[in-house]
Amino acid sequence: MSDSGYRSAIAAGLVFLASGAVLVLEILGIRLLAPYVGLTLETTTTVIGTVLAGIAAGAALGGRLADRVADRRLVAGLLAAGGLLALTTVPLLRLLGGALQGGGDVAALVITLVALFPCATVLSAVTPTVVKLQLRDLETTGSVVGRLSAWATAGALAGTFATGFVIVPLVATDVAILGVGAVLLAIGIAMLVRHGANSRKGAAGAVAVAALLVGATAAVGAPCDVESTYHCARIVEDPQNPTGRALVLDDLQHSYVDLGDDTHLRFDYTRWIGDAIDAMAAPDEALDAVFLGGGGFTLPRYVAATRPGSESRVLEVDSALIDLNRTRLGLETGPDLAVVIGDARVTLRREPPSSAELVVGDAFGGRSIPWHLATAEFISDVRRVLRRDGLY
Repeated sequence: MSDSGYRSAIAAGLVFLASGAVLVLEILGIRLLAPYVGLTLETTTTVIGTVLAGIAAGAALGGRLADRVADRRLVAGLLAAGGLLALTTVPLLRLLGGALQGGGDVAALVITLVALFPCATVLSAVTPTVVKLQLRDLETTGSVVGRLSAWATAGALAGTFATGFVIVPLVATDVAILGVGAVLLAIGIAMLVRHGANSRKGAAGAVAVAALLVGATAAVGAPCDVESTYHCARIVEDPQNPTGRALVLDDLQHSYVDLGDDTHLRFDYTRWIGDAIDAMAAPDEALDAVFLGGGGFTLPRYVAATRPGSESRVLEVDSALIDLNRTRLGLETGPDLAVVIGDARVTLRREPPSSAELVVGDAFGGRSIPWHLATAEFISDVRRVLRRDGLY
């Protein structure tokens, strides 16, 4: 069965849309996984590899389907099916993530294979199908394939940049994924109707399934109190301490705050740093301190409580954490405890020379210190800020 193709602009728009949607789902999928298996190099690699496998499988599948059924309704059906699969992403991933939480790299692979691979495969079948419909003769095959491949790549680039610079900072991950699925489904159904498919019952069924999936997304709920640009953050109460609160970022407990005692240091490493601070100057002597990373502000609170009159500046990249600290963890900022929003690699350079007796490195990206805060150049900036005989 054959069918005439699309106008060039429509063909370009279809492959642009499908490829862009795949990359949006890939990046957002990494964020969805983080609360269950962490945000690590291995997690990111697993998602990228799985989606690339889906793209390859979709290209092969789309080519075979196009050779058998060169019909515009096939493209429409692929878009609608891709939209429905996108709508399954959030509930599937959260249900599997909850069941496999803590399962490490194997769990990440299983979750992405179930939740992301099918959608990436179906949407990636759109481009070869559209290409087949646009082919007229062998003399123009190269230019048709090249032009549509370029538009597909442009869509992937647009999806990547739009997600990183616009969608993630402004829209919740589940809402963004639902939006992508709804757009794909709506366009697919509209194309089916336009191309004469007897699809009223099918369209109604697809809409009903989509509504159920939206309801399922709402039912499983988000694991975050706050979804920031960088983290899925939540506050967990300590069942053994009525005033104890833990700040959990993605899948890791990053900070512990005792709302009734700012000198309470729960983690071993914070106690070690507290001991070093206690030993560096006479008791109750005020200090000028710079903290690289805020988290739950455990150590800045400790310095304020044990050394009244100290002036602390906290360099924190995630502004949403500051708001969460203020609303849920009782943080009060002011002249004695100032916050500078931005990456410490950049903001530390703005600190005056010899302005601090104490610099505390307490910034973490997942399970490790961000690499750019462990370079010789960064340590040179720390030395510049520290006073003689200061402590880092």
